[in-house]
Amino acid sequence: MAEALKVVGLMSGTSLDGIDAAVLDTDGEGEVHPGPALAVPYAAGLRADLQRALASAAALSPGDPVLQSIRDVERAVTEAHADVVLRLLRDAGLAPRDVALIGFHGQTILHRPKERRSWQIGDGPLLAKLTGIDVVNDFRSADMRAGGEGAPFVPLYHAALVRAAALGLPVVVVNIGGVGNVTFCSAGMTLAFDTGPGNAAIDDWAQAHTGKPFDEDGRLAAAGKADAALVARMLAHPYFQLPPPKSLDRMDFGTSGVAHLSPADGAATLTAFTAAAIAEARTHFPETPATWIVSGGGRRNPQLMIELAARVRGTVVAAEALGWRGDFVEAEAFAYLAVRASKGLPLSLPTTTGVPTPTTGGQFHRA
Repeated sequence: MAEALKVVGLMSGTSLDGIDAAVLDTDGEGEVHPGPALAVPYAAGLRADLQRALASAAALSPGDPVLQSIRDVERAVTEAHADVVLRLLRDAGLAPRDVALIGFHGQTILHRPKERRSWQIGDGPLLAKLTGIDVVNDFRSADMRAGGEGAPFVPLYHAALVRAAALGLPVVVVNIGGVGNVTFCSAGMTLAFDTGPGNAAIDDWAQAHTGKPFDEDGRLAAAGKADAALVARMLAHPYFQLPPPKSLDRMDFGTSGVAHLSPADGAATLTAFTAAAIAEARTHFPETPATWIVSGGGRRNPQLMIELAARVRGTVVAAEALGWRGDFVEAEAFAYLAVRASKGLPLSLPTTTGVPTPTTGGQFHRA
């Protein structure tokens, strides 16, 4: 049996809500033992800077020089990640020398797979210097150079969790972050793809109409009524008929389609659409799953979970029902992938990103 390493995984998702950090003892294969974890929200100013960086990145063409404003926010994001790592270690009674690697995803500010572009800001060498721990980052670039979508990148860890839990197959692991994605796990296949919007459109709508960064407990949506006809029209978008693998940018599905609705009805409609898009994923599965396991921030939105349960043909449970930590699965995943990268093991498969052959990746930075 391969030796398990103690690794810190870092994730800052497209919801722009903050930084998740998790310790994982893993061999990058079958051994996965979660340790201490910590979630720290982005400061309001940094979140606003990231929103501007999203807009700036979208306006850049390939080959354009990187704006100084994006370089500045990259440094701020990296420093914030370093602070979270050191705080996590301090709280856990660990020293940097106790940790073999950091898996540093960075903050996605652009994802355009058709253009072979996926941009995660985050300075790996600086993070290694600030923490005193070797860093692996830039997980997606090799996949995209080889012809993959560059996303989703958590499925191999989902599959490892499913194997470790000895679950009856097939099952689906759903991650509801800024974008929704699914991992279908059967005895002979791990199939993954982005389903459509996750929390991003709901969050943006809530921010615009309530001043809060998300629809807390789904209350705004619960106070409204979803426009079923509009949801059906939104589901007619060509993306949902595309066969997987496929992936999305945070900005691909926005709020303009519900702009004419009241705040509550708009939230209800976006919530119903998000759930319907996830449920629509089953048309691409080779078998019907009995269980849908939900991780990510979306599982804490009761209205979204109600809508999802009403639309899928199976049992919907939050990750915690299996003893998983729904807020930290993605952070754990990048710890797992960092170890796989250090061993030259694949990070993506033809059935997860569409890459032609199983592909490794990652960039290494010594402390």
